[in-house]
Amino acid sequence: MTDLKSNPGLERIDVHHHLVPPFWGEALPSHGGDPSGWSTPAWSPDASLAFMDDQQIATAVLSLTAPGVTGWQGPARRNMARRVNEFAAGLVAQWPDRFGAFATLPLPGIDTALRELKYAFDALHADGVVLLSNYGDHYLGDLAFSALWAELDRRQAVVIVHPAKPAISVIEGMPGPIVDYPFDTTRTAVQLVLNGVVARSPRVKIILSHAGGFLPYAAHRFSELASALRTDVPSSADLLESFRSFYFDTTLSSGPEELLALQSFARQGHILYGSDFPYAPAGVAESFTAKLDAFENRSDGERAAINNGGARKLFQRLSADAVA
Repeated sequence: MTDLKSNPGLERIDVHHHLVPPFWGEALPSHGGDPSGWSTPAWSPDASLAFMDDQQIATAVLSLTAPGVTGWQGPARRNMARRVNEFAAGLVAQWPDRFGAFATLPLPGIDTALRELKYAFDALHADGVVLLSNYGDHYLGDLAFSALWAELDRRQAVVIVHPAKPAISVIEGMPGPIVDYPFDTTRTAVQLVLNGVVARSPRVKIILSHAGGFLPYAAHRFSELASALRTDVPSSADLLESFRSFYFDTTLSSGPEELLALQSFARQGHILYGSDFPYAPAGVAESFTAKLDAFENRSDGERAAINNGGARKLFQRLSADAVA
């Protein structure tokens, strides 16, 4: 493994990179397992660092993937979230230039989530928060989460939205990450906009996983139909601008057709590199990075913004001035 000073060629900032704390992975099967049908991969910090060196990743901002800590109940859920966050903070302390961390919250309980949010930011100095696209019957635009969004806005937080299994059956041979995850990301993103959360929380920077599902492709549809069918939403043009305010990672989504659509929709600097390691097998993650590098319909400035420029503006600790 290398550090940044010994290898200045490491340039990417990976905003979608998972950790698998051993105590969490061992306990997950007895707490509901992963309902999406995906297997928990083997992982270690050294495995992440080796992958990062191979893919020219300077820093990976770590997050716990779905189902997070939703399988635990009551105090056990709070305790597991705390253990995960302290484990992640330990990795950042050991490799401060190679790792960042998104904090896990013990949702859907709002009071306990707000307490863990305070601890994660004030004591552990987390770089942001990971939220799942749904928590049972509640999507992120639900009024139940209003106090959480208000606090995230007050703190000008960075939030990555990671998809979770929607409340539908998994189709045989099609585990959730293949199709259901992009669908659920889209579902929660549209609700966030239509219910006014994005407009009321302008200081929160929200990253949508996997290029936002099919949001960039269908944003005009959502905007036009919502403004025609609902009397409590802004104009279609205003809705479209709210959709464009999201950030989008390239995780498993950097085929040329996808990038063309995303590039034409997203604001400058709002497309960020992501790998999905280790849940995406290394060969798959490497293939999508190669497709990203081979994409020719972009300027050098756009390339740099995706690789690291956009992320450096989001994460103060990773800004060019801080790294220098």
